[in-house]
Amino acid sequence: MAIILEKGQRINLEKSNGSRLTEFCVGCNWGAIVSSGFLGLGKSVTDVDLDLSCVMVNDKGDLVDHIYSPLYRRDFLSRYGMPPGKLDSRESALHHSGDDLKGDQNGNDDLDNEIITVNLNKISPDVNQIFFFLNNVGREDFSQIPYASIRMYEGTPTRVKEVFASYDVAAEKQYAGMRALIMGKLYRRNGEWKFSAIGDAYPDANLCETIRRIVTKYV
Repeated sequence: MAIILEKGQRINLEKSNGSRLTEFCVGCNWGAIVSSGFLGLGKSVTDVDLDLSCVMVNDKGDLVDHIYSPLYRRDFLSRYGMPPGKLDSRESALHHSGDDLKGDQNGNDDLDNEIITVNLNKISPDVNQIFFFLNNVGREDFSQIPYASIRMYEGTPTRVKEVFASYDVAAEKQYAGMRALIMGKLYRRNGEWKFSAIGDAYPDANLCETIRRIVTKYV
């Protein structure tokens, strides 16, 4: 049975059979905003463009690698001193499935819109923590988005074998004005990888502000 994570919870990456979880997917699923049309006739759908990203830091707290959408303009990123976006980390230890610009259009299909595959055995020894986070590229905040969730599972981007853990973000008033969510992190402890659910939301205008927040506050 999958672990339903709560904010601040920490877990070992150990499966029910006692083996370690080393190759898995981190996926995010979210919905577009659906509203009734004029006089309740028909419906209108507002696309929701969330970006699932991650950054990797060493034991000194320095940013050493990243994965975020290549669609971000280079001149925008350079103003914050950030490198261009890319879908693969060094050694191809992590890989991003690509940018989803719309979200689920017809209700929750229980499939992830963006996925980062992880192979812990390939991660460079100088990487000590890996932070996963969401940014809303559109005008909405998280209180307006009908649902968003993150989960870790064994399988591939097109086939879920077994869900290991999941974390849900509901459309609640507490997320009003919040357009970024630091979801959780993988971290090394005594030679083993563990996961911590963070679940903190912020009004960051873009992912560069969120990356700065991670490096200054969470490392």
